[in-house]
Amino acid sequence: MNESSCCHPPAVTYQQSSRWDLNASCDWSAPRCNWTSGDGPLQLPTFSTAAKVRVIITFILCGVSTLCNSAVLWAAIGHKRKSHVRVLIINLTAADLLVTFIVMPVDAAWNITVQWLAGDAACRFLMFLKLQAMYSCAFVTVVISLDRQSAILRPLSISAAPRRNRSMLTVAWTMSAVLSVPQMFIFHNVTITHPANFTQCTTRGSFVTHWQETAYNMFTFTCLFLLPLSIMIICYTRIFIQISKQMTKKNVSSDEPHLRCSKNNIPKARMRTLKMSVVIVVGFIVCWTPYYLLGLWYWFFPDDLEGKVSHSLTHILFIFGLFNTCLDPIIYGLFTTRFHRGRRKCYSGATATLSLESKVVTAEAVKRSSDASASRGDAGEKDNNSARTERQSSGGNI
Repeated sequence: MNESSCCHPPAVTYQQSSRWDLNASCDWSAPRCNWTSGDGPLQLPTFSTAAKVRVIITFILCGVSTLCNSAVLWAAIGHKRKSHVRVLIINLTAADLLVTFIVMPVDAAWNITVQWLAGDAACRFLMFLKLQAMYSCAFVTVVISLDRQSAILRPLSISAAPRRNRSMLTVAWTMSAVLSVPQMFIFHNVTITHPANFTQCTTRGSFVTHWQETAYNMFTFTCLFLLPLSIMIICYTRIFIQISKQMTKKNVSSDEPHLRCSKNNIPKARMRTLKMSVVIVVGFIVCWTPYYLLGLWYWFFPDDLEGKVSHSLTHILFIFGLFNTCLDPIIYGLFTTRFHRGRRKCYSGATATLSLESKVVTAEAVKRSSDASASRGDAGEKDNNSARTERQSSGGNI
């Protein structure tokens, strides 16, 4: 997500990064949006076919993410009952929308223009916002994991959950902003005039030595992915162990408080929320892990990556990571009670409609049958009266 600085000699490369190099050193993932200088002439980047496909898919994801997350945000805010879990979902949706409105459009526009055309101030500020958006998604997901851990391991402290979550969310958003501040100082515009005027938003010249740049990249990678991933794994491992222990306990008095944590005694709503948070975390890990691993490969073995991994693959992995912003609202919709109630209501409504139609058809059939019987009865009565009249007439004549 960050745009990259330049690689060091013998080849100097200005690259536009896709997302990973959140702080940016040489960009390994972008559509080779850079120029290279070495023994041959400078080669300015071009808007490649792979980059065009990436832009199209990015705009599609941007539209889908906007619709889905806006719907979830509207439903969550408009709900009468304000639960602490709903507050977490609102914050996660806000973080996803930040990625949708900042990371996706900037990435797509940068791939289209190839060079940076928005000026130095925008370069610094947008790089700050892009990294903050990524941090906020990761940190809010961590808060959800911590909340679920507390709900299962310490169910009696549920009354303290709203205040605790507000504190954790405040820390999450504050840290995402603070950790992104260096972006405004290390990113800046760099312009060349040969073979043509070309400007790029890059970290070129911000680090004295290469190891400083690598250290900053690794620090960002640790805070953005490794640390959140470790906390999530620890939380859900503890939850799994706790539920497993409670399931294996037998002949325990049902009035003991800790039984509230057992699998068989956890309320359905709490289990549904736990399952939802697990799927959200798994979605985050599955979507972003391949891209981050590719980033690590680039940092430590850049020559191998350049020769063995196509830029199309880096585009695909970046798009796959962005898909996480669309996945969160879908997961919330699948696990929320209102969604299931709506689905059951639609099913019940359809069943009731079919039943009503069946009753109407049956009633009409019975009515037609009754009318037909009545008609036949009237016709028979008329025939009997006619026969009686004829007999009377015959008797008179005799």
